Amino acid sequence: MNQLRLFLAAALGAFGAPARAPAPPPIKHVFIIVLENEGYDSTFGPGSPARYFRDTLAPSGALLRQYYGIGHFSLDNYIAMISGIAPDPETQLDCGRYTEFVRTGTAPDGQPIGRGCVYPPDIPTIGNQLAGSGRTWRAYLEDMGNDPQREPATCGHAPLGQADPTGHATRTDQYAAKHDPFVYFHAIIDSASCGRNVVALPALTRDLASGAPDYLFIVPNLCHDGHDHPCANGEPGGLVSADRFLAHWVPLIRRSPAFRDGLLIVTFDEASSEDGSACCAEPSGPNVPRPGYVGPGGGRTGAVLVSPFIAPGTVSDVPYNHYAMLKSVEEIFHLPFLGYAGRAGLAGFGPDVYTKP
Repeated sequence: MNQLRLFLAAALGAFGAPARAPAPPPIKHVFIIVLENEGYDSTFGPGSPARYFRDTLAPSGALLRQYYGIGHFSLDNYIAMISGIAPDPETQLDCGRYTEFVRTGTAPDGQPIGRGCVYPPDIPTIGNQLAGSGRTWRAYLEDMGNDPQREPATCGHAPLGQADPTGHATRTDQYAAKHDPFVYFHAIIDSASCGRNVVALPALTRDLASGAPDYLFIVPNLCHDGHDHPCANGEPGGLVSADRFLAHWVPLIRRSPAFRDGLLIVTFDEASSEDGSACCAEPSGPNVPRPGYVGPGGGRTGAVLVSPFIAPGTVSDVPYNHYAMLKSVEEIFHLPFLGYAGRAGLAGFGPDVYTKP
């Protein structure tokens, strides 16, 4: 009888409801660095100029060879990373005008139906989730506030209804609001906490030394994220400047006390605009027929994850995208899944990534 019970239990586990995903390791701090507009082969292939990223950082952790963006162009990817919301016609084109999102309904998986840029107060981000659970978070944006005529030094965005002046870099200010997803949510910008939590990059140096928040979202300027090449200030840009940014900041992160139980994720918002490939059964709606503009997704970018809980030299070919990354972070912090991060069948990072007990 006991053998029969064991057989039935095994059969149900194999053919009935899917086995429960293993819990993530006891990670306490998540660092995310987002770069721009590079496909997997250009970053990790033999001719890549990203020598530190490819040859030093990737071998020290996990290389996710099948990681994908969810759309084109920039802003829709960043919004997906923190809220699970799919593109609409304005976010898909980077919201050149900072307009209200006008909602006409709600689709499954908490997807707002409508169009526009700044989401209503009842639509949360992971920042709201973290604060509501008693945890801390910050977004660090390079160059924000360098030119106070363009944007303030914290929570930097254009006035509602006006054109966004940060769409292009200047020699002294290369901040881009389209790479700062938190300022597209009333749930963030209507709170005084936006000024405390959406800050310029120099605050990261102080926080790494004095006590980092639980969640850190780090975005270089338009030069150092690889978006521009050459850059407005004369730097080379592209992967050359992005690699220099990583070579400076990643060692500081890894030497910080918070990294002792931390996870660093380095990825790109999207591949080149010609690559509209997708993974993970990414849905197409409800507001645009093709999230990738030229296809179903944002293309294959790859990602690198480094942590004391990841064995150096780990390589994974399990498919992931930005929704899966959001789900993985929410699993770490025991939070509900937002938007398409909660879609049935989507897998978060598993034992293919967390390879060191």
